[in-house]
Amino acid sequence: MSCGSKIRERRNSRQGLDRMHEMTAPPGATAPVFFEQEQHAQAEGGTLIGFWLYLMSDCLLFAVLFACYGVLGRNYAAGPSGADLFDLKLVAVNTALLLLSSITYGFAMLEMSKDRLRMTLGWLAITGLFGAGFLAIELYEFSDFIHEGATPQRSAFLSSFFTLVGTHGLHVTFGIVWLVTLMVQVRQFGLIADNQRRLMCLSMFWHFLDVVWIGVFTFVYLMGAMR
Repeated sequence: MSCGSKIRERRNSRQGLDRMHEMTAPPGATAPVFFEQEQHAQAEGGTLIGFWLYLMSDCLLFAVLFACYGVLGRNYAAGPSGADLFDLKLVAVNTALLLLSSITYGFAMLEMSKDRLRMTLGWLAITGLFGAGFLAIELYEFSDFIHEGATPQRSAFLSSFFTLVGTHGLHVTFGIVWLVTLMVQVRQFGLIADNQRRLMCLSMFWHFLDVVWIGVFTFVYLMGAMR
């Protein structure tokens, strides 16, 4: 055997021993786990970034609907206007229910940060009840308008009104379904990291609906009642 081949064998054996020393844990110590926390952090960050992108797309959707209402909101076609239809007291109660649901969801997030399962579920249930009350009043308002003949086909104003407010109502409905689903998951699996991340995403979605509704209440109802 040549000297060059012997030198290569020695180098390979030394590299193999170095690798074994790097991979083998010392006596009495557990073997290290690599990349697990990094992969979890990447998954969590990817979920939040993806959900922010979804909220941005929803912002564009509602911006288009607000723009359509701004253009068509005074085309009554000899039909009823907002001043003839809107009951601001009822709308104020509806607004209060949705804003209170946002506050109670905030309380649920605070309890989640303290790892209190029952209190978290309790505040989430109250949030769902407020959201259901909001939807009930909105459906009552829609049925009252239709009973009076103010249907979406009656005028461009009513078409844009039902589209804007109805789209927001559909989002609230989806939020309640999502809320109930998360409550079931939290009850079964507890406040694990995945459930906390999902509750955080729903929190952003719920507060986003509150912000949109403030715009609806101001731009549609208040300004419509003053015309």
